[in-house]
Amino acid sequence: MTETDLAALLLRGTLGTVMVAHGWNHLFGAGGVAGTARWFGSMGLRPPRVQALASGITEIGVGVCLLLGLLTTFQCAAVVGVMLVAGVTAHRRNGFFIFRPGQGWEYVAVLALAAATLAVLGAGDLAADRVIGIGDDLDGGLGLGLSIGLGSVGAGGLLLTCWRPLPQSPG
Repeated sequence: MTETDLAALLLRGTLGTVMVAHGWNHLFGAGGVAGTARWFGSMGLRPPRVQALASGITEIGVGVCLLLGLLTTFQCAAVVGVMLVAGVTAHRRNGFFIFRPGQGWEYVAVLALAAATLAVLGAGDLAADRVIGIGDDLDGGLGLGLSIGLGSVGAGGLLLTCWRPLPQSPG
């Protein structure tokens, strides 16, 4: 195993765990799906229950696939897309820093860029991608382009079709 393989394994493990935890929280956290739906609805995501379920299921599925190293570049695209949607709908108005009221966008930016970086590196030797024979086919510049391109198209499509931002009160 090379240093690059180790770096990919660490990134996959970190991103996969974070995504599973976020998805689990959306589905089974304190407010469950109903609480997540209320929160998503308050940000203008429609229909909120569908968005809550889709978010939780997607994040858990992507996280598990990242942990396995399965179709890694496409999972990275999903992380980029999810983080773009979160950045636009929940964090962009709050400034950069996560510790600001309402939480800024630094955290979602770091996760999206970590996913794009993983897409460049590839899944590494200890991954299902290597077992199924696509270990080196979708990394490098192609991985970067696919992760950012597909993630952006997916996020843009969701925002265009399902996001109806609520008017901001003056203040």
